[in-house]
Amino acid sequence: MEVILGIDLGTTNSEVAVVQGGRPILLSDDGDPIVPSVVGLDPAGRLLVGRAARNQFVMSPERTVRSIKRKMGQDVTVPLGDQSFTPQEISAIVLRALKERAEKALGRPAAKAVITVPAFFNESQREATREAGELAGLEVVRIINEPTAAVLTYDPHPPEMERLLVYDLGGGTFDVSIAQVEQGVVEILSSHGDTSLGGDDFDQLLFDLVSSRFETEHGIDLRGSLVARSRLFSAVEEAKKRLSSEPVTVIEEAFIAEKDGMPVNLSMEITREEYERLIEPLLTRTLKCLDDAMEDAHLQAQQIDKVLLVGGATRTPLVHRLLGSRLGRPVHSEIEPDLAVAMGAAVQAGLIAGIEVGAVLVDITPYTLGIEVLGVQAGFESEYCFSPIIERNTPLPATRTEIYSTTADYQKEARIRIFQGEGEDTRLNALVGEFIIQGLADVPAPNQVLVRFDLDLNGILRVTATERATGLVRQVVIDNMMERFRKRMHAGALARIESLFDEWSERGESQETPEGTGEVLESGPMVGGGPSHLAEDDSELRDAIREADALIGKAGRVESGAHADDAAELQGLLADLRSAMARRSLDDIRRISAEVENVVFYLEDR
Repeated sequence: MEVILGIDLGTTNSEVAVVQGGRPILLSDDGDPIVPSVVGLDPAGRLLVGRAARNQFVMSPERTVRSIKRKMGQDVTVPLGDQSFTPQEISAIVLRALKERAEKALGRPAAKAVITVPAFFNESQREATREAGELAGLEVVRIINEPTAAVLTYDPHPPEMERLLVYDLGGGTFDVSIAQVEQGVVEILSSHGDTSLGGDDFDQLLFDLVSSRFETEHGIDLRGSLVARSRLFSAVEEAKKRLSSEPVTVIEEAFIAEKDGMPVNLSMEITREEYERLIEPLLTRTLKCLDDAMEDAHLQAQQIDKVLLVGGATRTPLVHRLLGSRLGRPVHSEIEPDLAVAMGAAVQAGLIAGIEVGAVLVDITPYTLGIEVLGVQAGFESEYCFSPIIERNTPLPATRTEIYSTTADYQKEARIRIFQGEGEDTRLNALVGEFIIQGLADVPAPNQVLVRFDLDLNGILRVTATERATGLVRQVVIDNMMERFRKRMHAGALARIESLFDEWSERGESQETPEGTGEVLESGPMVGGGPSHLAEDDSELRDAIREADALIGKAGRVESGAHADDAAELQGLLADLRSAMARRSLDDIRRISAEVENVVFYLEDR
C-alpha cells in the first residue's frame, strides 16, 4: 500500500506522521517528532532547517527565517542572508526536510502527503501551501483544516452522538471548529478563526513589556539592536513556556547591551499574573470567534460534550479558565496539543490510502464565496453588492450555480470579480480573483450568464461563467497569484531548493546538535554571526569559536540532568560565552570556555 504522509505545517513547529497498525505514529529522526519551522543559511551558505536554524536565529537573525506561515499567499519575498525567497519556497524547505525525515524513518520513498492549514486560510493561502508541497517534491493529495484534523485523533465511534468544540491556538493562527461525531462520521458544523492571532503575538507583548522596563531602568532600547532583539525574543519565548507551569519566572540575559563601555545584563522577574493581564485582550478575541462558531452551528454551550485543546499556546492556564467559564465544560488535552494536528492529518492520509482507521470526514468551507454585482444597498444603487453563491459552513465538496444578467444592451464582455467574506458590500470582503468573459452575443440586455462555483475538498475554488444563450464558456481556478509564481519562478525555485538540499541531505538531519548551538556536526562552524567575514589569518579566533560552539553542545547534553542550582550556573556561563563569541573577543572566549569546561567536567563526574 502506498505511503501518504500526514503533515502539520505549523507557524512555529511542524511534524510528520503516518498510520501504522491502524494508529497514527509521529516520525522522528532523533527521538523528538517536532521540527521547528525555521530555515537558515550558515556563514558558509549551507542550509539549516529546524533546531539548528532556530538556534542560529538568536545571534544571526539576518540569516534565519521563522514564522513564514503568516506570509503564505502573499506575493512577497523574505531575505535570507544575501538571497531572497518566497514564502512557499521557505515552506517547501521545511516540507522537504519532513519528507526526508519520513523516508529515512520508513526506509522507503514518500511522494504524497496530506497537509494541514488553518480553517480560516483563504484561497491564495491554500494554493500557496499546495505550491510549497509541489516544490518539496510532494503530491498534495488533500489539504485539510487543522481543527478538523485534530478531531480525527479522537474516538470516531462514541457510544452516543457527540459534539466537540476544537479550540486551536497555535504559534501564528487561531481556529475554532465545532464537530459532530456519530457512527464513524465526523461532520464539521461550523468554523471561525483569525489567521493573525497566536503565540507569536503573546511573545511580542511580553517582549515589549520587558524592553520598555529595561529602557526605563537603563536608558537602552534593546529593540534597536538586531542581535539583542533576537536574544530577547528567544528569552521571552522560553519564559512564556515556563509561566504555563510556574507562577513566576526570571528572564536573564548576560551582557545584552553596553553602556559607557560597560556590559549591561538583563535580569527581570515576570509573574504569571502580569503575563495573563497582557494577553487577556487577545484571548477575548478568540472567545468572539467561539461565540460566532456556536451561533453558526445553532448550539448552546450545554450542547457541547467535549472541548478539545490544540496548539502549544493552549497550555496557558488562562485559556483553560476562560473556556471553562464561557462553556461550563471541562477541557481535554489527552492528546499532546502540539502533535494532534499531524496525527489527524495522518488519519486522513490513511483514509485516502485505503487503510481502515475508522472515520469518515465531512468538512466545510469557513467563508461565504460570491461575486460582485450591481444592486441596491440602503435604498441606493451600488456597484459593490455582494451576491453569495456558496454560503459559509457548506459541506465540501460543494457546487453551486447562479444566474446573472448583463446591464447594458449589446454588452460584449462581463467582468467576474470573486470575493469571500460575510459583508453585503464587497469592499468589506476579500477579493480572491477575477476574470473577463469576452465575446458575448450581440443582443439587448438582459443577456443571462450562469456563474458556477466548484469548491473541492481542499478548499480550492474553480469558477465557470457560461453565456446561457450561446454556451460560450470561460473557466478559471482562483490561483492568480500562484499562476504568476509558477510562470516566473517555479523552475528556478525547484533548482534552488534542490541545490540547498544536496549538501544538507549528505550531512543528515540527525547531526543537528542540541539546544544552544547552531552547528551541524562534522560541518564546520555554524554559530550565528560566525566567522564568515574573518580574514584567513584569524585562525585562532576561528578555532576558538569552533571549540566554543562544540562545548555549548556538550554542555546542553549534561545540563538537563543537573541540579537546578548547577543548571542555573551553567546557563549563566553559556550566556556569557555566547556574548563573547558575538563580540569576537578571543580572550573572553578562552576564559569563559575554561570555566564552562570545569562545570561540565564536574557535572559529568557526579
